[in-house]
Amino acid sequence: MRIVESFNEGWRFHKGDIKVNLPVDKGPVYGQSKTCRKMIGPAAYYYFDEPDCYGRDFEIKSEGWEKDISLPHDYVIDQDLNKQENNALGFVHYDNAWYRKHFSLEEYKDKRIVLEFGGIAGKSTIYLNGCLVKRNYSAYNSFCVDISDVAFFDKENVLAVFVDTSEPEGWWYQGGGIYRDVNLVVTDSISIDRYGVYAPYKKVDNENWAIDFEITVRNDSETEKEFSVKSLLLDNEGREVLSVNGQSKVDAFSKKTVVCSEIIKNPNLWDTKNPYLYTIKTLLSVDGEEIDEVYENMGFRTVEADANKGLLLNGKKVIIKGVCNHQDFGLTGLAVPDNIVKYKIKLIKDMGANGFRTSHYMNSKAVMDELDRQGMLVMDETRWFETTAEAKEQLKELILRDRNRPSVIIWSTGNEEPTVMSDVGYKIQRNLYNFIRKYDKTRLISHAVCHTPEKINFFDWCDIIGINYNLDSYEQVHKNYPDKLIISTECCATGTTRDWHYPSNNEGRIRDNDRDTNYWFLGREKSWRFLNSAPYIVGCYQWDSIEHRGESAWPAACSKSGAIDLFLQKKGAFYQNQSHWCEKPVVHIVPHWSFAGLEGYDIPVTVYTNCNELELFLNGESLGKQKIDKIGHGEWNVSYKEGELKAVGYNDGKEVASDVRVTSGKASRLVLTSEVPVSNSGKDIALVTCSCVDKNGNPVYDAEEFVDFTTNEDAFIVGTGSDTADSNNVKNNSRKMYMGKISVAVKPKKDIKKIVLYAHSQNCGYSVIEIDIKD
Repeated sequence: MRIVESFNEGWRFHKGDIKVNLPVDKGPVYGQSKTCRKMIGPAAYYYFDEPDCYGRDFEIKSEGWEKDISLPHDYVIDQDLNKQENNALGFVHYDNAWYRKHFSLEEYKDKRIVLEFGGIAGKSTIYLNGCLVKRNYSAYNSFCVDISDVAFFDKENVLAVFVDTSEPEGWWYQGGGIYRDVNLVVTDSISIDRYGVYAPYKKVDNENWAIDFEITVRNDSETEKEFSVKSLLLDNEGREVLSVNGQSKVDAFSKKTVVCSEIIKNPNLWDTKNPYLYTIKTLLSVDGEEIDEVYENMGFRTVEADANKGLLLNGKKVIIKGVCNHQDFGLTGLAVPDNIVKYKIKLIKDMGANGFRTSHYMNSKAVMDELDRQGMLVMDETRWFETTAEAKEQLKELILRDRNRPSVIIWSTGNEEPTVMSDVGYKIQRNLYNFIRKYDKTRLISHAVCHTPEKINFFDWCDIIGINYNLDSYEQVHKNYPDKLIISTECCATGTTRDWHYPSNNEGRIRDNDRDTNYWFLGREKSWRFLNSAPYIVGCYQWDSIEHRGESAWPAACSKSGAIDLFLQKKGAFYQNQSHWCEKPVVHIVPHWSFAGLEGYDIPVTVYTNCNELELFLNGESLGKQKIDKIGHGEWNVSYKEGELKAVGYNDGKEVASDVRVTSGKASRLVLTSEVPVSNSGKDIALVTCSCVDKNGNPVYDAEEFVDFTTNEDAFIVGTGSDTADSNNVKNNSRKMYMGKISVAVKPKKDIKKIVLYAHSQNCGYSVIEIDIKD
């Protein structure tokens, strides 16, 4: 049976290039011009890669190597920011690097052996035992490498990976290294192909759905093989709902697809509020023996883009309240643990969002799995808008991996490509459109266009029109394509700094309040009003959900457009989006109410709400009521006086929600709060927020404590972060607090039951938290 073994542990790592001199004699050059291409240097089998002065022989050393590195791994994040480095790429320096792993395959002789890489940041070249086995030219696509032919079964194998970060692939933080999971997959010579189970379906009538199980079997042996396959559809409790069987033959060194069809009655439907998932369990048998087994999730739902009725999910009109999202996390770079992935998407969902755009590349399997589970409507985007063999292979990988996912409703061929204004872009889109249809005929196809959308015929090859910004072009685009819906694939992009409630300045601070940046980057309220103004507009993917590294202006480490900050703390825009997108009553006051020294000065007070009336109180005295538009907010200028500021929201005269800010005293105690569940897998991290309270227990929103963190021997601190304008290395265990909050990432060792985190500041003393680790 199939064996899937994590290959994340036990790597060796060297940051920087390793110079290998060209031999002066013919012999070494001749020898390296064969299958085993590398006989000297870090790709070679016998290269010495132990850390400095390892063991007793101090004359034998290999400088710069680290041992026992675990994946996922982003080595670029581990540095101070430098103003002299590129601002779009995050003010960090990018080095090349090497990875090596020693391993044995003795028990797998005569098996097919494949390495699956989730993603390597940078161009990568992969060698096994000195033999070149793969070159990959993108940081974002997953890929596999069949190593069966060059693997050793009678001695140790050595895998070497070179990472070249010299040429950026985007205008955002690029990271560097093997930053997603690596798995070793072992099968018999006949097996179910990679992404070899596809289950397209069609609603036949109100009760019946026809489902086709397309099962692709590969034969890597030299003889024809007869086989049988069985697919079982399991509900979300693991109970069998239906099963299908098929038989066929597959030629030597070939593939064969078997199609088995069945009808399912009244399946549970997947939608954004009840994302019901089924599991397909597929078995492969040869000569009556089961030899392979794979599992694939899927869900039943219908999606229609109707120019008259709108975007329909399961026959009901839906407006996409979506966000764009880069993959990095402020404390770990591109190497984002699965439990943090889950938490990020939960935050986005809690904000009221129901949509997610994978801007601007193939996201990890962990991200996509969570989008399925949490009920998000996904625009799934490929990195390169090209018809090269390389770009098409990456697009094919994306489609084959994600075409069973109910969350994915739109394939995106790219973002903001200038060629859309010419025949070049038109031809590329036509080519890619038809290429996608070879592998999936059920989803919409689009592209995020920003260049003169009202003047181009590019949308001939889009099922739904995607426009970045350019709100003034929508009416003309609709006149040009009256039978197609329009979605804002990017909007807003208005920057703010978490809890900064003073005028914007030149030190990386922007008032935490909705605003228009320019005529393109309009505020959230103005944008959402417009997007609700016409029936042919079906929502948006707002730029963006969470601040990401890069695209920044010194001293800021990140873009400021997110509704959640770089370290996963909520900004005012988080609550504004809730007021636009949530059904539950929302009232949220911006700012805090601790402005000692500004007594008598007017403080702008914004209250985000979806209630139809607001009233603001200062120390129990009403400052007046305001009628609130359906997409609107309350706003007062309040002469500052310490005490209690309270906002009350009313619907039809009845109080339904409220929010309070209380003037705090000086910080007297640190408070540690665990934000996410943590497993004992050794892969998760604990995310802790360190905040301050005064002697009465009131939050001190503007606290500026300098805090030292430490943990017990069962864990280590991965990173700390607070101020997005702090240029110090996130790996530091000490951090100056910005606006009363520091985020701390702590990684437990494998199989640990509990970890302890300590925090200390000069004014507040010690605080401690014990975090239980789940089995």
